[in-house]
Amino acid sequence: MTIKKMMNESFDTFSLSDWEQKAEEALKGKPVNSLNTNTYENIKLKPLYTKEDFDNEKASQLPGQPDYRRGFNSLGYLSQEWKVAQKIIVVQEGESLREALLTSLEKGQSAIAINADKVTIEEFMSLIEGLYSKFPFSIEINEKQIEFLAELSKLSNCEKISGYIAMDPLAVTALNGTAVKKASYDKFANIIQSTNSSMPNLRTILVNSSVYNHAGANAIQELALALSTGVHHVQELHNQGLKLDTIFSKMVFKFSIGANFFMEIAKLRAARLLWNKVTEAYGLNSQVHSMVITAETAAFTKTVFDPYVNILRAGNEAFAAVLGGIQYLHVSPFNEPEGRSTPFSERIARNTQLILKHEAHLEKVIDPAGGSWYIERLTEELAEKAWALFQEIEDQDGIEKCLASGWVKAQIAEVLAKRSEDIFTRKKSVIGTNVYANLSDSPLQLNESANANQVGIPQVRLSEPFEQLRKLAERIGKAGNKPAAGLICLGELKAHKARKDFIIGFLAPGGVYAYESSNIVELEQAVQFVIKSNLKHYVICGTDKQYDESGIEIISLIKEKRPDVKLYLAGLPAADKQEQYRLAGVDQFIHLRSNCFEILSSLLSEMEVASNE
Repeated sequence: MTIKKMMNESFDTFSLSDWEQKAEEALKGKPVNSLNTNTYENIKLKPLYTKEDFDNEKASQLPGQPDYRRGFNSLGYLSQEWKVAQKIIVVQEGESLREALLTSLEKGQSAIAINADKVTIEEFMSLIEGLYSKFPFSIEINEKQIEFLAELSKLSNCEKISGYIAMDPLAVTALNGTAVKKASYDKFANIIQSTNSSMPNLRTILVNSSVYNHAGANAIQELALALSTGVHHVQELHNQGLKLDTIFSKMVFKFSIGANFFMEIAKLRAARLLWNKVTEAYGLNSQVHSMVITAETAAFTKTVFDPYVNILRAGNEAFAAVLGGIQYLHVSPFNEPEGRSTPFSERIARNTQLILKHEAHLEKVIDPAGGSWYIERLTEELAEKAWALFQEIEDQDGIEKCLASGWVKAQIAEVLAKRSEDIFTRKKSVIGTNVYANLSDSPLQLNESANANQVGIPQVRLSEPFEQLRKLAERIGKAGNKPAAGLICLGELKAHKARKDFIIGFLAPGGVYAYESSNIVELEQAVQFVIKSNLKHYVICGTDKQYDESGIEIISLIKEKRPDVKLYLAGLPAADKQEQYRLAGVDQFIHLRSNCFEILSSLLSEMEVASNE
């Protein structure tokens, strides 16, 4: 074929039905929609998205155009890069907090970010000396806001101060389970008004949806609650005499970014779309009063065991945040569950952002997620469902009433229960916790009293239930009885290996060791293994054929010699055979759909009782 002829050639075009036909061939006749899955937002995900899944006329075609899902800035990060806003927590021996901040600023930090609750006003003023007019602030604050802002307003060149030192009274209410004091918005309005005069570029009003993310909320709930909080702030402050223009220009929205990569990108895009709708409803210029987003990688997804996996989780979440379009970003150190960090963990967290900036070159591309039919469709569905939930909240007299009545807490608890059930049954994986657990792992050390007295919406981590199992296993081990179950391996290795490996992986999330037999080829060998190992729990591992041939006989013989042991069978026999195995002495079947958490909880409880006898 000549070059000229090649230039005139084109690829064949295929319709969606063509793709579906090919997919169904690979699925051996199953329909393509059998691959559909549901998210915790009750959004159905398809295996393939096309241009028919999204109406292009609904969305802005370019960044910087309404409805602003693609961002408010036409040049994206090219003209306004996101700020590396790592919270400075760690101070090495002999080092001050200021020295730690200066070191971070020298190594890529681009905003002044600290935990304001941990410093006094004197420490804060010393910390920012010579820096406050050069770097923007990225500080979430509560009771100390008035004190901090009053001192800042006395500084020379305070009009150059930028970023945010912001508070969300409703987030405090959600966490503490207390009502919003009527006087709180009076004081809030006064400090916002006075700060606007002396520090016009500093934002002071926070809409904090992270408190709901850390309780297990889905993306729709986060968006709706953020909208409701924002509208509540607007109404309360407007009632105090503040102009709408002032209120909107002082707001910053905080989101935590979770593990569902594409959903989190869509969440941030939907947030801008929705706030644009609110801004227009108040008759304001939505581009002038654009949504400023500060984001952090979610504490909800982090684990105590296999903690270095948290580095990977945070990297995935930070990537989604940047693609979603944020202005400030904090990447959590891998040891965040401990409530502290180290120079190493902070450096890795900061460098995660720097890699995204300077090696992945994400600051060089304008809205790289734009135009993806999948993400655009997710954005649209999230926005529609979140707006409906927002209206439901408003119909109940707003978020303050919904928090006080416990409605918000109950709604989020339902989603958390679904998430928990999925990790209990291992339908969803938490690497290093409910799958691929490492029994020789050194976990992070938690401050057990940190969240002991939570009254409001509880701040949790998804992995906590399995971590409690590991702690129970550790206590049993310290009492002198190593948590272990015997594996009765039938036949040659190739016969029992698949189910043996499955059971080892099934037991490990509870800190239970697997004590394997040699290849069992005769019935008496199984009995001898049970007598010699002298454990209380055994799992029979083999093929269905082996079970049919000798399973009942082995079970009956073991129960005759050791009636006190509990026997499990790896796999799920046909329904008509299950009763036979139970009558012979099998207590439970362990298979892919088993509730791993429930079985391990029961097993460890029995081991704990035995260790105390």
